[in-house]
Amino acid sequence: MAKKYDSLGVMIDFSRNGVMTLDSLKRFLTTIRKMGYNTVFLYMEDTYEVEGEPYFGYMRSRYSIEEMKEIDEFCASIGMEAIPCIQTLAHMRTFFKWDAVPVDCDDILLADNERTYQLIENMFKTLSSCFRSKRIHIGMDEAHLLGKGRYYHEHGHVPANEIIKKHLERICEIAKPYGYDLLLWSDMFIRIWNQDAYYINEVKKVPDEIIKSLPEGVLPVYWDYYHDKEETYDIMFKIHKQFPAETWFAGGIWSWAGFAPLNEYSIRTMSAAMKSCRANKIKNIFFTMWGDDGMECSHFSQLPALHYIAEYARGNYDEEKIKTKFKRIVGIDYDDFMKCDIPNYLTENSPVGHECPSKYMLYSDPFLGFLDYTVSEGAGQLYGQYKKELAEIAKRTRKYGYVFNTLAELCNVLELKYELGTKTRAAYKAKDKAELERLAKEDYTELEKRVKAFHRAFEKQWYIDNKPSGFEVHDGRLGALVQRLASCKKRLIAYTEGKLDKIDELECEILPFLNGKKGEAITYTCYGRIATANQFTHSL
Repeated sequence: MAKKYDSLGVMIDFSRNGVMTLDSLKRFLTTIRKMGYNTVFLYMEDTYEVEGEPYFGYMRSRYSIEEMKEIDEFCASIGMEAIPCIQTLAHMRTFFKWDAVPVDCDDILLADNERTYQLIENMFKTLSSCFRSKRIHIGMDEAHLLGKGRYYHEHGHVPANEIIKKHLERICEIAKPYGYDLLLWSDMFIRIWNQDAYYINEVKKVPDEIIKSLPEGVLPVYWDYYHDKEETYDIMFKIHKQFPAETWFAGGIWSWAGFAPLNEYSIRTMSAAMKSCRANKIKNIFFTMWGDDGMECSHFSQLPALHYIAEYARGNYDEEKIKTKFKRIVGIDYDDFMKCDIPNYLTENSPVGHECPSKYMLYSDPFLGFLDYTVSEGAGQLYGQYKKELAEIAKRTRKYGYVFNTLAELCNVLELKYELGTKTRAAYKAKDKAELERLAKEDYTELEKRVKAFHRAFEKQWYIDNKPSGFEVHDGRLGALVQRLASCKKRLIAYTEGKLDKIDELECEILPFLNGKKGEAITYTCYGRIATANQFTHSL
């Protein structure tokens, strides 16, 4: 098969609490190497040791210097290049907890400040001693409020493109002695002149001052996880080609919509992207595997999409051959492994999209229930079927059984939980105290047990895949869910016994949510927004 790309890679997110153990990472890389991947980007915001920065990655299960060297050696031994992917501008909120560096605002480092550049120097010095690659990804994406906080108070109003230009020039100076070629996300170089929008539906001329703000030799990375039309990617590549440096492409293998992956959606969008990459002669691509909102999804659950797109990128479009090769590499039928997606399907043939009902209906409050507007009647029974399918697959694979078992236990919860809020509210409005008593003593009680069983399965998955730190977040979330179910059950029983005149939350009418259609799933992935209509905490 003809070679299509110089670099075919993945980018693994280690910054959203889930830092893979070395054993797990090696298993994963060994598998995808057989699929044809030759590059891995290690996305580490503050989850790696930096000499001279004791608080960097403190209590975050960061990779030590010794571990990074071991990762690099292992990658070299199997013919892969390990490239650090870090942040040198935004996405540093977790590190800001320790008050160790100056902050502009939000999650953005303070540009034009010597302490900031001392930190970046320490980053480069440490990473250059660990990784043999002379390429490093420096991030610099999504700094939406750049220059609008402390920077503004110290320097007055300075256009964002001028701040970025000066900041990037300084980073280039720091990187030069280490021989680094720098990659960075391109969105800030588009948003600045395009009304803060990244994706564009027509080819536009990039202003000269923006072109000049990207130093010579710095490689822009165009990222796109959302489009299924080749033409969209074509337009964006034409825009990027106005920059003098070679453009890289970063697609997405969706691992950030909850506990279940979105393999089908990833395949649909990335198939279009690969056609455009070939047409536009893009030679270096990789696929991001983000872990937004706590790293709930095992990276092993995305193996079908990773394999399919790797084959597609290299010219194999024969689906049967793709599936046969997948089983030879992974040891499980491709169609069976694709069942990892089904917790987000509200019908047996759900349209392919990035809706994530399995995440938000797990944590949706049964009394507040503002997400109940999206509930599709009868889907709870479907989850009972999904539970059985996934449990059967789990029995057939010793190596990946724990991944399928976690998803089976999730569906076991959703069999009762998905429609619990709507059933509770309907019985309350009908003043059917007998049904409310049944729900409280049967469904709510049983559901507490099922959530605990799901916690045990997910805990097993976490400790197989990841280092310990970060799971305390899930202990807290799932523990809070168990306690909330117990609290709601107690109040329902008190109401049915006449000890409460009413339940205030159930008196409230459910309004349309996010302009969606009633009974249709949405994309809503942030736990803090899902679990309550009230505040958890104030921001930084």
